[in-house]
Amino acid sequence: MLKILLIVPAYNEEENIVRVCRNIRENYPQYDFVVINDGSKDRTLELCKENRFPVISLPVNLGLAGAFQTGMKYAYKNDYDGAVQFDADGQHLPEYIDDMVNEMKKGKDIVIGSRFVNEKKPFSLRMIGSHLIASTIRLTTGFKIKDPTSGMRIFNRETIKEFAEKLNYGPEPDTIAYMVKKGKKVSEVQVKMEERIAGQSYLNFSKSVLYMLRMMVSLIFIQNFREK
Repeated sequence: MLKILLIVPAYNEEENIVRVCRNIRENYPQYDFVVINDGSKDRTLELCKENRFPVISLPVNLGLAGAFQTGMKYAYKNDYDGAVQFDADGQHLPEYIDDMVNEMKKGKDIVIGSRFVNEKKPFSLRMIGSHLIASTIRLTTGFKIKDPTSGMRIFNRETIKEFAEKLNYGPEPDTIAYMVKKGKKVSEVQVKMEERIAGQSYLNFSKSVLYMLRMMVSLIFIQNFREK
């Protein structure tokens, strides 16, 4: 049986963190998990300690990339076979991890939990960015990813090592595209995701637009200058 770690970056998730981690611990004990408290200003860290959740607390807010790399360093140091990027807001459902692990066992380096393998992507304002990013990835790599903005992904042992040791490896679509260009095998499996129940996403409308623009610039220009 593979040794799997769920990396749970958390910034000001006091309204969600207990529910999310208890669900993993009580219903999916076959997976280990670690909360990366990303400099939260609320009671996230306190609640993790009260409930004895495994937690690494960063002294300042590093953002998703820094928090996730911290989790990957932990996964690499502790010799995990796979590491799952898993949101602290309750949108990701652990019942789909088995499918992702089974896909990884087929020789995949990265498996994306995709909302759109078997279901059609809606053409809505919310999904315009996803459509554009998916089209740009296909244009620049020749590889089709149906749900590039999904934040639920599993990485195999070799990929964990890369994320742990190298800088500028954020868990974002541009890095996934870079991995494709390097010859990594990427796949998608169908999952469902819940809406956020409590708390507020850091991505409001203006931040979502800036995020999309940053991804487009990175995919079209910056990725061409990264080492293969």
